[in-house]
Amino acid sequence: MRTPLIAGNWKMNKTLDEAMAFARYLGENPVREGVDTLLCAPAPLLYPLADALTGTGVAVGAQNMHYEAQGAFTGEISAAMINDTGASYVILGHSERRQLFAETDASVNKKTICALKAGITPILCCGESLEEREEGRTADVIKAQVVNGLLGIAEADVTGVVIAYEPIWAIGTGKTASSADANEVCAAIRAIIADLYSQEAADALRILYGGSVNADTIDGLMAETDIDGALVGGASLDPASFHRLTTF
Repeated sequence: MRTPLIAGNWKMNKTLDEAMAFARYLGENPVREGVDTLLCAPAPLLYPLADALTGTGVAVGAQNMHYEAQGAFTGEISAAMINDTGASYVILGHSERRQLFAETDASVNKKTICALKAGITPILCCGESLEEREEGRTADVIKAQVVNGLLGIAEADVTGVVIAYEPIWAIGTGKTASSADANEVCAAIRAIIADLYSQEAADALRILYGGSVNADTIDGLMAETDIDGALVGGASLDPASFHRLTTF
């Protein structure tokens, strides 16, 4: 049985005071047992947020990291730095990183390998653009991103990865794939994992859906067979809204 994961991605939002108020809300309003709950925050907030959420059952994750251990990479953070903050997850290959910061499958693959070696759970993102979807290329795009993102990762390690399917056309647009459509792609991702590794690995690996997930869509998404949780953007910025997503 795969444990559901509800992960909030704050993106470039929240001051320290706002993050602490959010943490206090979750401390006063416990999240649902049996569901892994995660907040992925900007780097300056990772340590204080992880500290404030101690004992709440809510984990903290970073939104990006470099694949090198250290060096002349101004503005980047390393796996060791993330570990030192108390964060235990990292989002890798988000479409905004791919589109705005020229990240590639190759760099995402290096980061995924680095995260696993450091004991950090990588959330490997994949997703197609509206043009790719309309051209009927969704399956090919997703397969390439998943296969290349996992290149060189052994079966013993792959179940330590979380894959998030985030159709680019649904991120921040208010549009969302239907529950059935989202599940179809997540099932296809699971089939890719079965082909690359084994059915056992595919059955164990968690696959999330992201793309304008909110209180109106979460219940339907979580009722699907191959969707194991959500990577949530805008709806994770308000504590009450985010808390509702954990109670599907």
